[in-house]
Amino acid sequence: MFETDAELAELQALLDDSLSRSTEHLRSIVEPGERTLTAVQLTMVCTRMCTLAISTVTASGEPRVSAIDGHLLHGRWYFSTARSAAKARHLAERPAVSVAYIRDEDVGVFTHGTAQPLNPADGPEDPDWPAVLQYMTDYYGSSPLSWGDVVYYRLVPHWMVAFASSPDELMTSVQAPGS
Repeated sequence: MFETDAELAELQALLDDSLSRSTEHLRSIVEPGERTLTAVQLTMVCTRMCTLAISTVTASGEPRVSAIDGHLLHGRWYFSTARSAAKARHLAERPAVSVAYIRDEDVGVFTHGTAQPLNPADGPEDPDWPAVLQYMTDYYGSSPLSWGDVVYYRLVPHWMVAFASSPDELMTSVQAPGS
């Protein structure tokens, strides 16, 4: 877990607010308090790379979905792609994005928000970029910048729901921080 107490509180407020604004149908499946993950639980479940389905939109308004490596750090998803990828072009023009992390029937994390480039081709880097780059380099064993022309993003969420079919069972299989 990389989250501070303040980041966990912010993430929990987002999770609570998002679920409260969700449809009755979604709440009947996710069942607040019964089949949801708290911010702390979510950060414990998503401690390593998570394969995310990402949805972007073409210039003509057509949806596109693909997969990316996602990392949940400080209560935000971080991900990358080649600068020449279609999704990078979509995000440059239309940064609204949705991602989903789905693990069998056990876990589903659904997020809508805005993708912010951390290392844009033109303009200043995000102040968080050096720390994110170091984390990614440590995680992957080489700098992502050695892979070619890569752009990294932070997803700033305005809606996020974290589902677990059986939160108690799931958490017994998760190793506690420092264990």
